Amino acid sequence: MEKMDLLKTLKPLYQASAKEMALVDVPAMNFLMVDGVGDPNTAPAYAQAVEVLFMVSYTLKFMIRKGPLAIDYGVMPLEGLWWVDDMSKFSVADKSIWQWTAMIMQPSLVTPEMVATAIADVQAKKHPPAISRIRLASFAEGRCAQVLHVGPFSEEGPTIARLHQFIEAHGQRSGKHHEIYLSDIRRADPSKWKTIIRQPMA
Repeated sequence: MEKMDLLKTLKPLYQASAKEMALVDVPAMNFLMVDGVGDPNTAPAYAQAVEVLFMVSYTLKFMIRKGPLAIDYGVMPLEGLWWVDDMSKFSVADKSIWQWTAMIMQPSLVTPEMVATAIADVQAKKHPPAISRIRLASFAEGRCAQVLHVGPFSEEGPTIARLHQFIEAHGQRSGKHHEIYLSDIRRADPSKWKTIIRQPMA
């Protein structure tokens, strides 16, 4: 059976330093996505989105491993795009107006037909509330700056501020605030949570 290590292949995009800002060029990649609105800490829709993303991602992984392709790979980490209509008012202090897209990157070998089969399988077996909201879409960010935040999400503010200062010294912000969650927050100590903070720039 062939094994595919996406985190290794895409290392510059899924590994970052907490000390130094990095500039990366992010190509178009395919993601399973679910959109929503509201504070991720309290909105049931966000928890439901995360649940269905992992359900369908793991179903795809096992379909491909057991199917004719016989390729094994690790499911990629959860990611999130966060924004408000007026990004000058984007603040961690008020998350109730946040709009978001929760998403998990999929290998290029995953086809829309495979996704449709996986969604139907999850729907039949589990009936998750957010199953009708999931979709496969291509997403490209282009030139971005990123940095690693270590610690709870509630303490991201200074890290985000440092990233924004770096961007303002080299250009200007564009696009949506992007986070990549490298830790399993169900098991890891919050003080050790690792999150890549990424921001597209012009």
